[in-house]
Amino acid sequence: MAYTPAPPDPNAPPVRINLLSDTQTRPTPAMREAMARAAVGDEQTGDDPTVNALNERVAALLGKEAAVFLPSGTMCNVTATLATCRPGDEIIAHRTAHILSREGGAHAALGGFQITGLDGDDGQFSLDAFRAALHPRSRYEPPQTMVSVEQTANIGGGTIWPQATLDAIAAAGKEAGLATHMDGARLMNAAVATSIAAHEMAAGWDSAWIDFSKGLGAPVGASLAGSRAFIDEVWRWKQRLGGSMRQAGIIAAACHYALDHHVERLAEDHANARALAAGLAQIAGVDVQQPHTNLVFFRPDGAGVAGDAMVAELRQRGVLLAMMDGRIRACTHLDVSAAMIDETLALVREIVRKA
Repeated sequence: MAYTPAPPDPNAPPVRINLLSDTQTRPTPAMREAMARAAVGDEQTGDDPTVNALNERVAALLGKEAAVFLPSGTMCNVTATLATCRPGDEIIAHRTAHILSREGGAHAALGGFQITGLDGDDGQFSLDAFRAALHPRSRYEPPQTMVSVEQTANIGGGTIWPQATLDAIAAAGKEAGLATHMDGARLMNAAVATSIAAHEMAAGWDSAWIDFSKGLGAPVGASLAGSRAFIDEVWRWKQRLGGSMRQAGIIAAACHYALDHHVERLAEDHANARALAAGLAQIAGVDVQQPHTNLVFFRPDGAGVAGDAMVAELRQRGVLLAMMDGRIRACTHLDVSAAMIDETLALVREIVRKA
């Protein structure tokens, strides 16, 4: 089942508590000021100083030679596969990975790539499962050219891949001749939660990226990093896909501000997620997955309320969240306070009591 936010209801009250996604964040006044002051130029020709500085900063942050600023995280994944694979190639990922289940079939439509989804708990596959999926190269089977992981694993519950597993899979992939790609949409959440630096998490991976428009709170943008040769090829695809921009320093300035001010505070989102999960777990019949980061997945069915009914009831009370793969997902972010978590819990209890 896909990501299904509640349909717009003209009679619903204004949204007061937005737990739909960390993409719902709004730029802060200070971020807007930084955007207004940004030095700009033609990003497409390499003349935007704010974008250039961001590329250098992200490359250093992820321990890579170079980086490129892109409009979205999906474009990071798509350009990475297009720059690495040829039509008919096989990519290995978890069956719930964003590249397989949330990007509209872009990799098949644009590149002709086959993505093989592996099973595994919490959105993660094991080293053994990965090795079992490898096959000898022959003309009878598609060439396996890439292995991809998603840090954190969204549909798995915002779970963090253990560093040892990341290192082992990356090493096994390279031994088998595969490129290694890390979808780092919430990589900074994982880094803050574990105190493992982003460059350490990405060390074994040829390419990795971070998203600025999720927990970091910028309005738009993501940066993909890798070798200089890889980034040169990504730039070719960025051009082809219409992702080249002009005075993009205005939005890159928001990303700089996010790196300066919004990384460490991700711990607050994680604390709010734990508080939400703890409160939900105290309600009889509500099944909750304990969060690693800022995503809380739960089912209220055991309490006598179907998930979609709970989402609809909460929307009528000004709380917005969504069903995702059969469960309710609540996402904490910088526009969600501890008081909002307490209010949400009170509303869930009220709905369950009425049921």
